[in-house]
Amino acid sequence: MPDVATGVVRPILKWAGGKRQLLPELRPFYPAQFTRYLEPFLGSGAVFLDLHNQGLLHGREVALSDINADVIGCYRTVRDEVDEVVQELRSLDRDYQLGGDAHFYGIRDRAFNPARRHVHAREDPAAAYTPRLAAMLIFLNRTGYNGLFRLNARGEYNVPAGRYTNPTICDEENLRAWSAALRRPGVTLRVAPFDAALGDAGHDDFIYLDPPYAPVSQTARFTSYTAGGFDAGQQLLLQRTVIRLACRRAFVLLSNSAVPQIRALYTRQAARCAGLKATSVAARRAINSRASSRGPVREYLITNVARRPA
Repeated sequence: MPDVATGVVRPILKWAGGKRQLLPELRPFYPAQFTRYLEPFLGSGAVFLDLHNQGLLHGREVALSDINADVIGCYRTVRDEVDEVVQELRSLDRDYQLGGDAHFYGIRDRAFNPARRHVHAREDPAAAYTPRLAAMLIFLNRTGYNGLFRLNARGEYNVPAGRYTNPTICDEENLRAWSAALRRPGVTLRVAPFDAALGDAGHDDFIYLDPPYAPVSQTARFTSYTAGGFDAGQQLLLQRTVIRLACRRAFVLLSNSAVPQIRALYTRQAARCAGLKATSVAARRAINSRASSRGPVREYLITNVARRPA
């Protein structure tokens, strides 16, 4: 739940690769002054919330987007119909306490996937999201394995049940705080690929980019949370977009895995000429079947923002 004394709001979705644990490394690269804030790979929204919690978004336009229509549909529904979402989550929580994993798989296979298939047959799936569907997504996310959003070849959500003793399913206070954060004047939510979402970004805008990471090995890949995936071609398109934004004098901050593919992209002359520098920082990997393998790793922060002294 949010910290009542400090007004801290936390993500309502767990997210593989979520940035809460990396926030101390990211904060020194927040620009001192900026006009708009744009986050085109929203995911759990940890950086948006960090800026919100610090009061750094007050009076500014905020453009939040993701190509995943389920994420945006869920957040829009929490924003607009939080009372109904809370009511549905209470029901799911009660039934989970009685049914455990059997209830998880029943919701996943007989309720969520059929309902999700129905809304994804619409022209705008995010707009067709209902409080029941949003609550089921939050429920599955909170009780499923490792905060994954994973689709199989048929486009069905297939994350297995997680191993939890007493997971928090309906954090009503935090849900209402999230809803209030998204209802603030100037905050928008939309489904869009990153290049379209950043089409008009430019001078003095602050953009944080947290794309699906380049895999550290061939065995590190897992099924994408969108049908198209995010391959080497998408990483190259992102690099070109980041260079273009830096040349427009936007403030850019990008996180990605510290692998040769990413180093090669952002140490090229075009990236250096745009003022981009890659800094290696310690992070913690959460996506691994063995808990013992989820230790510290290195990630790159790529930015044209000068690091502020501690």
